[in-house]
Amino acid sequence: MTGISAVQNERLTANRATKGRTMEINPTELAKSQVSAASALIGDPSKFGRVGEDGTVYVITSNGERAVGSYPGKSHEEALAYFVRKFEAVASEVALLAARIKSGAMVPSDAYEAVSKLREQILNLNGVGDLATLASSVEQLPGLIAEHEGAYHERKAIEAAVREAKKAAALLEKQKIVEGAESLIDSTSWKVSSEKLKELLAAWKAAPRLDKETDGDLWKRFSAARNKFDKRRRTHFANLDTAHKEVAAKKEELVKKAQALMNSKEWLATANKYKSLMADWKAAGRGKASSDTKLWTQFKEAQDTFFAAKNADLEKREGAMTENLAKRQALIPQIEALLPITDLDKARKEFRELMNQWSKIGITDRNKRAELDSRVDKVSEAIKEAEAEKWRRSDPSAKARAHDVVQQLTKAIAAYEEAAAKALAAGNHKKAEEARTAAEARRSWLNQAEQGLAEFN
Repeated sequence: MTGISAVQNERLTANRATKGRTMEINPTELAKSQVSAASALIGDPSKFGRVGEDGTVYVITSNGERAVGSYPGKSHEEALAYFVRKFEAVASEVALLAARIKSGAMVPSDAYEAVSKLREQILNLNGVGDLATLASSVEQLPGLIAEHEGAYHERKAIEAAVREAKKAAALLEKQKIVEGAESLIDSTSWKVSSEKLKELLAAWKAAPRLDKETDGDLWKRFSAARNKFDKRRRTHFANLDTAHKEVAAKKEELVKKAQALMNSKEWLATANKYKSLMADWKAAGRGKASSDTKLWTQFKEAQDTFFAAKNADLEKREGAMTENLAKRQALIPQIEALLPITDLDKARKEFRELMNQWSKIGITDRNKRAELDSRVDKVSEAIKEAEAEKWRRSDPSAKARAHDVVQQLTKAIAAYEEAAAKALAAGNHKKAEEARTAAEARRSWLNQAEQGLAEFN
C-alpha cells in the first residue's frame, strides 16, 4: 500500500494474521492489556472498511456499507487510516472507562452516564472498525460497574474515615493551642509569654482548618486570651514608672534600716534582721535599673560592714563553731539515711524533725558548712520530687485520660475480633487475618496503656 506509514503497515500485517477469526472483546481485559485496546478491536482495516474510487470511505457493518466521509488530498490508505483513528479514539475511551470503573475511582452514576454517552457516540460514529464488537463491549460495562460499585463505596468510606481522623487530630491540635494561650492570661513573664503567644499564633495559622463554627469558637477563645494578656501587659508597662517610684521608696527605707544596724554587736538577732530586710528587698520587686543598682550598693555596703564585724567575732569563737560543725556532721548520716524514699509521709516527718535539730545548732564556719548544706539539699530535693510524683500519680484528669485510652483500645480490639470472626465465618480468610493483625497491634498498645493507668493506682 503506497503511502501507508510503517506503524500502519505493521498493524495491518498483524491484523491479516487474525483475519477470518471471530473477535470477542472484554472491556475489563482491555483495561489490563499492554496492547492498544483500539488495535484489538480494529483488526484488518480492509475487513471493516474500504475507500471508493471517488475517495469516499465506507465502514462495513452487518447491515451493509455506510459512508463515513472522505479525506480530500490524501491517498486511499491515508484516508482509511484517518477514519480508523477515529474508531480507535472511541475504543480507547471504552478501555479507559473500564479501567476507571475497575479501580473504583469513578462515581457509579457518572459511569452509567458515560456508558450512555458512549452508546450514542458509537451509534453515530463515523469511523472504520468493528462497530458491532465495540458496541458489544460497551454493553459489558454496566455489569462491570455493578461488580465494582462496592470498591467505590469502600474507598469512599476509607476516605471519610481518614477525613474524620484528620479532623479529630486538627481539633485536638487547635484545642491545645487555645489552652496554651489561656494558660498565659495571668502570666507576668511579659517577654517570654509574648514570644510564646507569637509561637502559638503561628501554630494556629499552620494548623488545618476545621468547620467554620468550630474554628470560629476556638478562635474566639484564642483571641480573647491574647487580648486579655496584651491588655494586662500594656497596663503593666503604662504603670511601670509609678511602680518604679514606689519600689525606689521602699528600697530607700530598707537602706536606712540596713545602715542603722551595721554597727550592731547583737550578732544573731541582727543577722536575722538583715535576713528579714533581704526578704523585704526581694519582695519590693524590681525598680528602674539605675536606681536599683545605686540603692543595692548602699544596702550591701551596710550589710557587708555588719557581717565583716560579725565574722571577725566568729573567729574568736572557733572552738564553738568546730563543735557545731561536728553536730551537723553527726546529723548528716541520719538525714541521708532517709534515702531512698519508700514511705513519703514518714520520710517527710523525720526530715522535719532532723531539720529542726539542724536549725538549732549554732553558727558554723560558712565554708565548711557549704558541703553539708549541699548534702542536705539533695535529700530535700528528693522529698520534693517524691511529693511531686505523688501528686502526678493522683492527678484525676490524667488518670481519666489514661482510663479513656484503655477503654477505647479495649473496644477497638473487641470490634476487630468480631470482624475477624465474621470474616472467617464468611470464608474471607484474608480479611479475617487483617482484622486479627489490627487487633493484635492494638493489644500491644492496650498493654502499655494499662501499665500507664496502673501507675495512678
